Amino acid sequence: MYALDEETNSFEEMLINNNLSVLREEVHILQLNIGKKCNQHCAHCHVDAGPERFESMNRSTMERVLVLLARSPNIHTVDITGGAPELNPNFKYLVKEITALKRQVIDRCNLTVLYELGQEYTASFLAQNKVQIMTSLPCYLKENVNQQRGEGTFNKSITALQMLNRLGYGCKDPDLVLNLVYNPLGAELPPDQTILELEYKNKLKETYGIEFNRLFTITNIPIKRFATSLQREGKLRKYIQMLREHFNPETIHKLMCRDTLSVSWDGRLYDCDFNQALEIPLRDDNNNVWKIEDFRLKDTEVIVGEHCFGCTAGVGSSCGGVLI
Repeated sequence: MYALDEETNSFEEMLINNNLSVLREEVHILQLNIGKKCNQHCAHCHVDAGPERFESMNRSTMERVLVLLARSPNIHTVDITGGAPELNPNFKYLVKEITALKRQVIDRCNLTVLYELGQEYTASFLAQNKVQIMTSLPCYLKENVNQQRGEGTFNKSITALQMLNRLGYGCKDPDLVLNLVYNPLGAELPPDQTILELEYKNKLKETYGIEFNRLFTITNIPIKRFATSLQREGKLRKYIQMLREHFNPETIHKLMCRDTLSVSWDGRLYDCDFNQALEIPLRDDNNNVWKIEDFRLKDTEVIVGEHCFGCTAGVGSSCGGVLI
């Protein structure tokens, strides 16, 4: 987490100055972080995931989530993330049970995990259950990807995308959705999403024969590992100020925290994945899955902080790309 001295231009003050507030609407998307263990150690990871982490959602917590999900017809999508969620030993059980409840499942897959021991059939399992795949590919150039995600990551990512295409993802089967995620390498806002998507599609198709559905651009949030990196380079203060200067009030009504609820590996509830990373729980005392009867939360005030400037800068940013 970052901290700045003598700053008065806070996010809450920005909302007040613009006569705005962030209130939760009906929850439509449930985002589950089922563990922080990952086979990669990415430079921008906001949850500090890596091979050395051990946190993992257990079976009883998953079962409780499933009970609450069954009582919450308002939720149409369950977005499973991590770490590398596939490394949770109960990942496939969770996917099957959510699918049985007729909810769409999104797997935030880092691609290289598909080559880990024990994951040989994960890709075909995802296809059989029509799981949408959302994966980060920060560039179509080898050097940039390896710099951000580790040496050898690019080649594995490309072969994994080709394998997913052979299974029908991103091309043959409209039910097998393959979306890519881009985030900048450094301290800057993402480029135009539409233009970059076309560039990605052309480059990946021409060079590697790869197809995909959509590209989503996401702003780097200055917390955890990315904030530490910026601080070390002496760029943190300047980056945060840039995000503040690009605050766009039009993004407020489309923020993901308004219709998405984040659940951590231990069952605690958060307004968003970034609040979870910063361990800022829901304002309500009923802030874990054992204290609630369903996921029908509405009209509660979202807890905001300086990191929210990342989601509201420029055209906005969310787990599903730009906001406006």
